[in-house]
Amino acid sequence: MTTLKEFEDALREQGMHMALAILQKMRDRDREKRTVSPGRRIAGRKMTPELAREILDLHGTTDMTQQEIAFQLGVNQGRVNEVIKRGKWLADNPASPEAQARDKAKARMAEAVLPRKKAPKAALNAVPKKQRARSIGNQAQLSLGDL
Repeated sequence: MTTLKEFEDALREQGMHMALAILQKMRDRDREKRTVSPGRRIAGRKMTPELAREILDLHGTTDMTQQEIAFQLGVNQGRVNEVIKRGKWLADNPASPEAQARDKAKARMAEAVLPRKKAPKAALNAVPKKQRARSIGNQAQLSLGDL
Protein backbone atom coordinates (compact mmCIF):
# COMPACT_ATOMS: atom_id res chain seq x y z
CA MET A 1 0.00 0.00 0.00
CA THR A 2 1.36 3.38 -0.98
CA THR A 3 1.42 6.26 1.45
CA LEU A 4 0.35 9.75 0.51
CA LYS A 5 3.96 10.92 0.81
CA GLU A 6 5.14 8.21 -1.61
CA PHE A 7 2.35 9.15 -4.03
CA GLU A 8 3.39 12.81 -3.84
CA ASP A 9 7.06 11.89 -4.48
CA ALA A 10 6.02 9.82 -7.51
CA LEU A 11 4.06 12.77 -8.91
CA ARG A 12 7.12 15.01 -8.44
CA GLU A 13 9.41 12.53 -10.20
CA GLN A 14 7.03 12.36 -13.16
CA GLY A 15 6.80 16.18 -13.29
CA MET A 16 3.04 16.19 -12.75
CA HIS A 17 2.81 19.67 -11.29
CA MET A 18 -0.91 20.04 -12.03
CA ALA A 19 -1.68 16.90 -10.03
CA LEU A 20 0.48 18.23 -7.17
CA ALA A 21 -1.43 21.54 -7.25
CA ILE A 22 -4.75 19.67 -7.08
CA LEU A 23 -3.45 17.58 -4.19
CA GLN A 24 -2.38 20.75 -2.32
CA LYS A 25 -5.82 22.36 -2.90
CA MET A 26 -7.48 19.25 -1.47
CA ARG A 27 -5.23 19.41 1.62
CA ASP A 28 -6.01 23.09 2.16
CA ARG A 29 -9.75 22.45 1.80
CA ASP A 30 -9.58 19.61 4.31
CA ARG A 31 -7.65 21.76 6.79
CA GLU A 32 -10.28 24.50 6.56
CA LYS A 33 -13.10 22.05 7.25
CA ARG A 34 -11.27 20.30 10.05
CA THR A 35 -12.44 21.55 13.42
CA VAL A 36 -11.93 20.66 17.01
CA SER A 37 -15.34 19.98 18.44
CA PRO A 38 -16.03 21.34 21.91
CA GLY A 39 -15.74 18.81 24.69
CA ARG A 40 -18.79 17.18 26.18
CA ARG A 41 -19.88 18.21 29.61
CA ILE A 42 -18.25 16.23 32.39
CA ALA A 43 -20.86 16.65 35.07
CA GLY A 44 -24.39 17.77 34.34
CA ARG A 45 -26.20 20.52 36.12
CA LYS A 46 -28.81 19.69 38.70
CA MET A 47 -32.27 19.99 37.21
CA THR A 48 -34.20 22.76 38.93
CA PRO A 49 -37.47 24.58 38.18
CA GLU A 50 -35.42 27.61 37.06
CA LEU A 51 -33.44 25.49 34.62
CA ALA A 52 -36.67 23.90 33.35
CA ARG A 53 -38.12 27.35 32.68
CA GLU A 54 -34.93 28.33 30.86
CA ILE A 55 -35.26 25.22 28.68
CA LEU A 56 -38.86 26.12 27.82
CA ASP A 57 -37.83 29.69 27.08
CA LEU A 58 -35.08 28.59 24.69
CA HIS A 59 -37.41 26.08 23.06
CA GLY A 60 -40.14 28.67 22.55
CA THR A 61 -38.03 31.63 21.43
CA THR A 62 -35.35 29.97 19.29
CA ASP A 63 -35.17 27.35 16.58
CA MET A 64 -32.67 25.32 18.59
CA THR A 65 -33.01 21.54 18.69
CA GLN A 66 -33.31 19.67 21.97
CA GLN A 67 -29.71 18.50 21.58
CA GLU A 68 -28.48 22.08 21.06
CA ILE A 69 -30.41 23.29 24.11
CA ALA A 70 -29.03 20.41 26.18
CA PHE A 71 -25.46 21.15 25.09
CA GLN A 72 -25.77 24.87 25.76
CA LEU A 73 -27.23 24.39 29.23
CA GLY A 74 -25.08 21.41 30.20
CA VAL A 75 -27.86 18.89 30.69
CA ASN A 76 -28.91 15.62 29.09
CA GLN A 77 -31.08 15.78 25.96
CA GLY A 78 -33.51 13.38 27.64
CA ARG A 79 -34.08 15.89 30.44
CA VAL A 80 -34.80 18.61 27.87
CA ASN A 81 -37.36 16.30 26.26
CA GLU A 82 -39.00 15.58 29.63
CA VAL A 83 -39.38 19.29 30.33
CA ILE A 84 -40.74 20.14 26.88
CA LYS A 85 -43.07 17.17 26.37
CA ARG A 86 -44.22 16.38 29.91
CA GLY A 87 -43.67 19.59 31.86
CA LYS A 88 -41.40 17.84 34.34
CA TRP A 89 -39.32 19.79 36.86
CA LEU A 90 -41.40 22.95 36.47
CA ALA A 91 -42.72 22.86 40.04
CA ASP A 92 -40.50 22.80 43.10
CA ASN A 93 -42.89 20.30 44.69
CA PRO A 94 -41.30 17.57 46.84
CA ALA A 95 -44.36 15.35 46.15
CA SER A 96 -43.82 15.43 42.36
CA PRO A 97 -42.91 12.06 40.80
CA GLU A 98 -39.46 13.20 39.68
CA ALA A 99 -38.62 14.56 43.15
CA GLN A 100 -39.74 11.31 44.77
CA ALA A 101 -37.68 9.27 42.30
CA ARG A 102 -34.65 11.46 43.04
CA ASP A 103 -35.10 11.03 46.79
CA LYS A 104 -35.43 7.23 46.46
CA ALA A 105 -32.25 7.12 44.36
CA LYS A 106 -30.40 9.20 46.95
CA ALA A 107 -31.59 6.86 49.72
CA ARG A 108 -30.37 3.81 47.76
CA MET A 109 -26.99 5.47 47.25
CA ALA A 110 -26.73 6.27 50.96
CA GLU A 111 -27.50 2.64 51.85
CA ALA A 112 -24.81 1.39 49.50
CA VAL A 113 -22.21 3.68 51.07
CA LEU A 114 -22.99 2.79 54.68
CA PRO A 115 -21.09 -0.27 55.92
CA ARG A 116 -23.24 -3.24 56.82
CA LYS A 117 -23.49 -4.04 60.49
CA LYS A 118 -22.04 -7.36 61.59
CA ALA A 119 -24.35 -9.81 63.28
CA PRO A 120 -23.67 -10.22 66.99
CA LYS A 121 -21.70 -13.33 67.94
CA ALA A 122 -24.60 -14.59 70.05
CA ALA A 123 -26.75 -14.75 66.90
CA LEU A 124 -24.00 -16.67 65.08
CA ASN A 125 -23.72 -19.17 67.91
CA ALA A 126 -27.47 -19.81 67.74
CA VAL A 127 -27.03 -21.28 64.22
CA PRO A 128 -25.38 -24.72 64.21
CA LYS A 129 -21.79 -24.67 62.95
CA LYS A 130 -22.53 -27.15 60.14
CA GLN A 131 -25.37 -24.98 58.79
CA ARG A 132 -23.18 -21.84 59.00
CA ALA A 133 -20.45 -23.55 56.98
CA ARG A 134 -22.97 -24.56 54.32
CA SER A 135 -24.33 -21.02 53.98
CA ILE A 136 -20.83 -19.56 53.78
CA GLY A 137 -19.75 -22.15 51.22
CA ASN A 138 -22.65 -21.23 48.92
CA GLN A 139 -21.54 -17.62 48.60
CA ALA A 140 -19.81 -16.85 45.30
CA GLN A 141 -17.75 -13.85 46.30
CA LEU A 142 -14.15 -13.23 45.46
CA SER A 143 -11.72 -11.20 47.45
CA LEU A 144 -8.49 -9.61 46.26
CA GLY A 145 -6.54 -12.44 47.87
CA ASP A 146 -8.28 -14.96 45.57
CA LEU A 147 -6.74 -13.37 42.51
